[in-house]
Amino acid sequence: MIGDIIVFDNVIHLHDMSDANLSPERDDSEHVRGMQVGLGNMLRPLHGETIDYATRFAVDDMYRLVFVDSPTDLAMAQVVPVFDWYTDFWAPVALQHAMAAAHPDRVLFCGGVDPHFRGMAYALEEIERQVRELGAVSMKFYNAHVTGPWACDDEEVAYPLYEKCRREGIDVVQFHKGVPFGTENLEWGRPNDLQGACRDFPDMTFILHHLAMPYFDETVSIASRFPNLYLSLSANLALTPIAPRLVQEQLGRLLAQVGVDKLLYGSEAGLAGPPAPYLKAFMELEIPEDLRVGYGFPQITLEDKRKILGVNFAKVMGIDLEARMARISDSS
Repeated sequence: MIGDIIVFDNVIHLHDMSDANLSPERDDSEHVRGMQVGLGNMLRPLHGETIDYATRFAVDDMYRLVFVDSPTDLAMAQVVPVFDWYTDFWAPVALQHAMAAAHPDRVLFCGGVDPHFRGMAYALEEIERQVRELGAVSMKFYNAHVTGPWACDDEEVAYPLYEKCRREGIDVVQFHKGVPFGTENLEWGRPNDLQGACRDFPDMTFILHHLAMPYFDETVSIASRFPNLYLSLSANLALTPIAPRLVQEQLGRLLAQVGVDKLLYGSEAGLAGPPAPYLKAFMELEIPEDLRVGYGFPQITLEDKRKILGVNFAKVMGIDLEARMARISDSS
């Protein structure tokens, strides 16, 4: 906790960038891995973590980063179904489940599938298996692939996935948007195709990650109009110590046009390292006067930070934070 603020991290990833997981079918697998490792290395001066990112992330290392070295209370381990350059996904199913199974009071498991990976029938079977056998409480999708995208509003490709989730009791689905993972086309990560999905599945909650950068304007417009679309500030807040003005401008606009109740904190550990320095910077963050006067942005309050850091995501997932914290206290 930070004071009396409960920290519920929307997204941690135990990735596997080991040599064994690199896809032999693409010549650029090592190049793309280098891009991902480079992102993690860029943040090392802020936290000093010495873990080798070009490896299979260990459960014990993630627990230390998130729950020992940082004031995190709860987290969701999310599959990243990127198979373009990795044989068993960038953040594999088994590894995320292992994290949740090792720490069931603190960690929720978010599964992940892709209709382009072994076909639609396999994806639907995997949703069922991950929910019934592994206890997935949400599903993660990544629809921009180097061989071509699939659209989130495609009635033949995407909608069967949502319908299967709904039948299995999953009503929270999540999407990596923007921020190209490798050498796929930038425009395939635009968030515009979530509009039809949100409209056609009003009983489901859609979570968009990374503010779909660089498509920030589209993200703000969509989130401000669709009540069932939430925004995960996954890794966006990690820029606070490096580019505070950028974060102030983004957050100010989100507070003004989208509303604080739809904003979720996500650390992106372990590639981003331990969340502690980013949480500290966020707690110290204010919206400066020139942005409040010049753009009409509100000041961020302590209650806003409480909602972003945990209350909002707990509501989305139907979790009683006080009861969960009592369970953690009893088991420790």
